[in-house]
Amino acid sequence: MAQLEITYADGRVERVVTDGSWKRRAGARLMGDLLKGEWFDARREVSGWKEPGFDDSGWAEATTREERRNLEPQVSEPIRVIMELPAISVSEPAPGRWTFDLGQNMVGVVRLSLSQPRGTALTIRHGEMLNPDGTVYTANLRAADSTDVYVCAGSSGRGSDAETWRPIFTFHGFRYVEITGLLLAPGASPDPSMVTGVVLSSDMPEVGTFACSDERINKLQENIVWGMRGNYLDVPMDCPQRDERMGWMADTQVFLPTAAMNADVAGFFTKWMTDVIDAQRADGAHSDVAPVMSGLSYGTPAWGDAGVIVPWAIYETYGDKRILERSIDSMIAWTAWCRANSTGLIRDKTRGNDYGDWLSIDAVTPKDLIGTAYFAHAADLTARALRVLGRDQAAAAHEALFAEIREAFNKRYVAADGTIHGNTQSAYVIAIRFGLLDAAMRERAARHLVADIERRGNRLSTGFVGVSHLLHALTSVGRDDVAYALLLQDAFPSWLFSVKHGATTIWERWNGWTPETGPHPDIGMNSFNHYSLGSCGAWMFERLAGIGRESGTAGYRRIVIAPAIREGRRAGITWARATHRSIRGEILSAWSSEPGLVRLDVRIPANTTAEVRVPAGATGVSGVTESGGALASAVGVRVVREEAGEVVMEVGSGRYRFEIRD
Repeated sequence: MAQLEITYADGRVERVVTDGSWKRRAGARLMGDLLKGEWFDARREVSGWKEPGFDDSGWAEATTREERRNLEPQVSEPIRVIMELPAISVSEPAPGRWTFDLGQNMVGVVRLSLSQPRGTALTIRHGEMLNPDGTVYTANLRAADSTDVYVCAGSSGRGSDAETWRPIFTFHGFRYVEITGLLLAPGASPDPSMVTGVVLSSDMPEVGTFACSDERINKLQENIVWGMRGNYLDVPMDCPQRDERMGWMADTQVFLPTAAMNADVAGFFTKWMTDVIDAQRADGAHSDVAPVMSGLSYGTPAWGDAGVIVPWAIYETYGDKRILERSIDSMIAWTAWCRANSTGLIRDKTRGNDYGDWLSIDAVTPKDLIGTAYFAHAADLTARALRVLGRDQAAAAHEALFAEIREAFNKRYVAADGTIHGNTQSAYVIAIRFGLLDAAMRERAARHLVADIERRGNRLSTGFVGVSHLLHALTSVGRDDVAYALLLQDAFPSWLFSVKHGATTIWERWNGWTPETGPHPDIGMNSFNHYSLGSCGAWMFERLAGIGRESGTAGYRRIVIAPAIREGRRAGITWARATHRSIRGEILSAWSSEPGLVRLDVRIPANTTAEVRVPAGATGVSGVTESGGALASAVGVRVVREEAGEVVMEVGSGRYRFEIRD
């Protein structure tokens, strides 16, 4: 369906719409499918058909049908070509099978530039990894052929004119491209310039930068961004290569805080919440994916809860109440559905496919515990949203519900010594992060969490549910040292394990590939571009570099600059720098250290204030400048207090440098 409106200088409006006056003819594009690929026979191309005056008298009339559709205006950025990657090498691992390496796992299509005789049929296959023999690994694609076919036009007279082509009705996830069917002289090889990767993504403005002194962490950050770039195509997909590519709800909610530090995702998730609400059942249950797909379930803990978590996270990031206004009835309905499917406020019924802490490592978190914790979290966030919207009576009811669920959670799952049922890292971190423990019990639970991490040799065990909360939970209980130990770990399982083994995107599994086994044996569930486990990126911005928001505020009106400098130095980090272009302007936090001296550079945008936390040092904060001026003229700085070895200052908008001697 299409409608073109032409407004003339005299005010007349002409509408060109799709109707029975349109013409049709079979063209060169024989097939186009997102999962299968595209087939194109350039010999069948009709020249000039898009030009004025073309003679279409031999074309057939288009067929039409009446349809009723609920059309919504698009509010998110369109999918565009955002960059191109030339192939860096080419090899021939098997006769006639030419493998091109783009050097980066990406999402998009290939552009061919070549000269081949007319009628030469080329088959183009795509893969993320190589088999041991150097051929392209496609076993993990399942039913997605991810294969394009191009038949060269050449020249009917001379037979080998240069031509360029790329598909337009498909996309693939790949680093490696295999081309068969090339006609080459004996002993000749194709030039790598024959293949260019055309990178596609929803064209969200990039708003964040991050770097530090550890190049492994910088590569992790790069992989996180590439994972987001490749999976954010109109919907937040789970994997761009196999026959899935769906908007899985849990994957989305755990990664959103990281995504929002790196890109402007307001329009993207405003659009996606329309999909989420469209997919919600009349009884309030949310689907596993949005847009909804047949064959999946409703009501799964941590998956369905995205319908509450995502709008609240977008409000916190941008301070725009409209997404809460549009989503609040859906949020209330989900919370009510969870209550109706609980016994004594324990989520023990109707949990859909009940994925649990998906892909955790040697740790089984009880699924009813996960369901109950997320039920409490949904009630809490719904109450907060209602307060923002001025619906105080409904907010109070949800606050009371949260308190009741919290009490039920403690009674069922928490022992007097702080042990939480299941004794897993994920059980502890969600209880800590969702505010389910009082101060004393929180301290005891934190000791068990740290003990489990240390027992595993400073390795994590969390799956999709716990991974985004792990580092933040450690920070909240004063254990940034343990958070650094986890982040900098490169033995399996860890964030840097895949980096150490050459990953250029985030893997679906901690052990998606190992030197011992190669690709994980569960071949069909092994994506090498799957952003969920990259949700540590938010902590890297907020605590390693230091850019965060004050709790209880939205839209970065109140900023917190609190890099964990002391613990970072002990872990071997000597500098870190991040910027974030918030809704109110760009924020900078950059620290560096040398023997006896730490410097912190800060930029706070107009019409905001910030709390800045720096190590006290042996002599306190020895130097502060504002826009190059001395502390005496730094009227925007006020020392508030000193606590836990830190000096806490209030600053207004401006640029500041703090020097701490120790």
